[in-house]
Amino acid sequence: MLTPHPPRPSRPPSGAGSGESDEFLAGPLRAGSDAEASRSAALLMARHWQPAHEYAAICLAAPGPLAHMVTATAFHQVLGRLALGEPADALRPRLLVAVRDTVLNWAATDRITAVLPQLAQPAGGRGMRTAPAPVPQNRLLSERSFHALSRPEQALLWHTEVEAEPPAVPAGLLGVDVGSATAALDQARETFREGLVRAHRELAPGKECRYYNRLLDVPIRRGGTLLPDVQDHLAGCAHCRHAAEQLGHVDAALGVLLAEAVLGWGARRYLDSRPGRRQGPARGGSTGSAGSGGRRRRGGRRRAGGPGRPARLVTAVSARRPPGAWSSRALLTGVGVASAVLLATVLAVGAWPDGGDGTEPVATDAVPRPASPSPTGLPAAGRPGPLRDAAGRCLDVKGGPEAGASAVLAACSGSATQRWTYETDGLLRSAAGTGLCLDSHADAGVVLLGRCAGAGSERGDDVRYDLTPQGELLPRWDRTLALAAGGDRTGAVLVVKVRDGSAAQRWTAA
Repeated sequence: MLTPHPPRPSRPPSGAGSGESDEFLAGPLRAGSDAEASRSAALLMARHWQPAHEYAAICLAAPGPLAHMVTATAFHQVLGRLALGEPADALRPRLLVAVRDTVLNWAATDRITAVLPQLAQPAGGRGMRTAPAPVPQNRLLSERSFHALSRPEQALLWHTEVEAEPPAVPAGLLGVDVGSATAALDQARETFREGLVRAHRELAPGKECRYYNRLLDVPIRRGGTLLPDVQDHLAGCAHCRHAAEQLGHVDAALGVLLAEAVLGWGARRYLDSRPGRRQGPARGGSTGSAGSGGRRRRGGRRRAGGPGRPARLVTAVSARRPPGAWSSRALLTGVGVASAVLLATVLAVGAWPDGGDGTEPVATDAVPRPASPSPTGLPAAGRPGPLRDAAGRCLDVKGGPEAGASAVLAACSGSATQRWTYETDGLLRSAAGTGLCLDSHADAGVVLLGRCAGAGSERGDDVRYDLTPQGELLPRWDRTLALAAGGDRTGAVLVVKVRDGSAAQRWTAA
């Protein structure tokens, strides 16, 4: 006689054949029928559910139904954005960050904690709520460097260094051959290191720190001793001391560094939960993980155009994207398909066992996130001025300057609605109305004029932006996006798009 509830598998199924990349599976979410989108969502969830669910249990300090709810919500958010056109490369770290942010958001909402008291665990939701920031200050440079990598580079580093998997795993997720992935891996590590050095220089609080930039990198890269005056400087400068520590981790413990920089909260426990780390030697990832192939040589920088050049990997991944993945039809269809994604997500709740022992994770120490340095090239606080895109149009407000008005690209006229200030804490403030700022999170990708909000408030990141050296404006709530015009004609609305480094996403002061 058949039992009404057959045993559940200890691990989710593999989800797809070896020839199906995450990007290939995401195609029907954007331009397929509801049935096709539901099947794609199920396959992607089968691949990534278990790690996301285990991290949810870590963030909550206990497994159980609430961990299922958090994981399902994270999948709904991330897959919904894939349906709107975001690429599916490096899906794992994005899902984990969505899990963390979901727990943090719920734990900070009194109405939710009243009905879900499990969020009050001191080492879980309550601890995350009281921590100054999920990622500690001594990992902010690495966080910035990781998010500046291309998506294929992020996937390669995350799966080999953090998940401790062989290069064949991220190669399959990216839809490239193992040889190309292996060749690109060393270059990805070098690019990450260079990004860390660049972040130290760009965010340096003073000229002296910029002077010591290379004096930190070169000796640490070669395994030598820092000069005495550099050591004296480190004793009194937290910014440079944190940079030196992170540079030292690139060769010795890159997996730990990446997990702490991207996840922050519960990073060490997540590392310990990875099957590849339980089977292999060192926890650091770089020197002994399953995917590293032994200790890397120091200073082995590749020439441009060498066998590990990441552009080849990016090209290979792009070539395997299903036709129409970036078409306008896909973007329009994606909104309607989101309901199918949600249905598949809800069906996954309870599909696999909790796993884990329910012990409480050790919270990562966190300190307040510093304000962005005062940038150059945009109108500074107290000196409002216009913002131009690459086509020479000025950022304007449609209609009167009031909360809810659309931001548009108009012919430059010098009017008050075309005058803005970029403040030191990242606010983009309108000079046309008191207390009005640019809000990129209020209306599903369309940028509006909204009320300014404090840095620590619920909407603080919705109205704040990071300015890159290239002139891109990245929303604080998701730095993989950038402000850009929604069309080529004058009067086009301002939207958020997936950051692609193009000139169309760059801004200058007139």
